Amino acid sequence: QVHVVESAGGLVQPGGSLRLSCEVSETASTRYSMGWFRQAPGKEREFVAAIRRGDSHTNYAGAVKGRFTISRDKTKNTVYLQMSSLKPEDTAVYTCAATTRNPILSYMSQKEAYDYWGQGTQVTVSS
Repeated sequence: QVHVVESAGGLVQPGGSLRLSCEVSETASTRYSMGWFRQAPGKEREFVAAIRRGDSHTNYAGAVKGRFTISRDKTKNTVYLQMSSLKPEDTAVYTCAATTRNPILSYMSQKEAYDYWGQGTQVTVSS
């Protein structure tokens, strides 16, 4: 049984920073390609960032490029999403996803690229 677990989100002021983490629990030493998606109230779930297993190449949505950074701990199936210069429009439920596949980077912006999903964590950017 594979579980994807995100860290707690929180309330952040505009311009502030927050780091989310996501861990994949599994019994085998399998490496995962992982991504972050978000869903704001009344909107569709959208891609945020992804990182491939192996080469750790990354992909970002245009709305977060330059402000968010995805990285991984190579010793564990854990990825981090460092969010800086946060804006009110970043308010959403952020969900982590994982796959044992190694998709091409452009495909990792698609929900279909992933096999396992976390429960999501709320991030609110407000003064």
